[in-house]
Amino acid sequence: MSAPAFANPAAVLGPAPAPQLAEALEREIRRIYGRSPLYGRRFPLHVEPLQWSCYREIPVLTKQEIVRHGHQAFFADYAEIERGLTEKRFEYESTSGTTAGPMTVIMEEGWWAAQTARAYRASPILREFADRPHRKCVLAPVGCSSNLCPYEDHPFPHRYFDGTVYLNLSSDPFAFPEREWDRIVVELQATQPEVLEGEPVYLALLARAARRRGVSVPSLRAVILTYGKASRQHSRRIAEVFPAPQVDLYGSTEAGYLFVGEAFRDNSQVIDANAFIELAPWRAEWPDVFQIYVTTRDREAMPLLRYHTGDIVRRLPGGFRILGRERDLHFRADGGLVTPDDIDAVLPPDFACWHWSLAQTSDQRWDFHYVADEVAPAALAGAVAAALGPDARVAAFRRRSIAPAASGKFALLKPLAR
Repeated sequence: MSAPAFANPAAVLGPAPAPQLAEALEREIRRIYGRSPLYGRRFPLHVEPLQWSCYREIPVLTKQEIVRHGHQAFFADYAEIERGLTEKRFEYESTSGTTAGPMTVIMEEGWWAAQTARAYRASPILREFADRPHRKCVLAPVGCSSNLCPYEDHPFPHRYFDGTVYLNLSSDPFAFPEREWDRIVVELQATQPEVLEGEPVYLALLARAARRRGVSVPSLRAVILTYGKASRQHSRRIAEVFPAPQVDLYGSTEAGYLFVGEAFRDNSQVIDANAFIELAPWRAEWPDVFQIYVTTRDREAMPLLRYHTGDIVRRLPGGFRILGRERDLHFRADGGLVTPDDIDAVLPPDFACWHWSLAQTSDQRWDFHYVADEVAPAALAGAVAAALGPDARVAAFRRRSIAPAASGKFALLKPLAR
């Protein structure tokens, strides 16, 4: 049986004399089996060298399955978790629950910092910050977990951890009063960060707040867009106030960082030191679009094997584009695929907003909500409708705010559940 496709280069997977599994991948799989009893209970492995046919039989792991069995299923003895937490060998966080119920994630102490450093080294823009002290500000949902956000209202500078300041004390940036933006902008000025990281909507609204206050941050060397899908509108509004190279950094709390690239350059690459990423065929009519199954590398607590993230990626000549969650993609009546990038592409050039969201209300009707300083041009609704299909009808609404999900995250495209 032929090998499945991977986003990692063949050299990273290691030699693979047909029909045997690639060496580096097999070593990691056996390490995962040795560390976590979950996998042996689901699908026992034989001692002989693995073949690709055996690899394909390993059941795909889903977030729903982890939530159902609980994080304790990854450990032989629940007391091991308690001891690890008490002795500070383990840390725990909870995911936001955007694709299933909230998930408790156990990670070994220092794992998040280590895999973040590996992600930085994989980026030509961020590489200079991987192994030297630098100042960073983060603005993202308080419950984002993936940067171990503090939950208490510590005053500045007590939210300054290892060179990083966590700017927000609550989620939903549209609900921040002006005095809260005053505080955030002052802390940004006081820190003078080299790196600014955040959820794209939060950063776009931070750019608005900084512009209104006449504030610039000349120390900035890089802006990291993460935690959620960015639109070009977010990117442009951020760049107008914070003119630094933008990095698209994709990952999740449970899996770590997986892809990194320049924002909107379609050149994202796998962070090979963090994970093996299998490209699973998605739809026959879209041969270069894939689901991804993640196998983490060098993870001790809760290692993931063939983990289905729910994200869809497109392979392009220069790398990959993260299309978003499968549930957030739309199919036209003629079978065409519509992604947030497609909506971005048809927005009129004279349209500028801080955030937009396109929600389906019936089979052919959609509402385009946007937050902007000016009313959208009349051509906007028709342009968006054309992208959705010949019978689509779009109504545009200018809003003061657009509510996030309970997790504090935002979705650009919201098709009806199928």
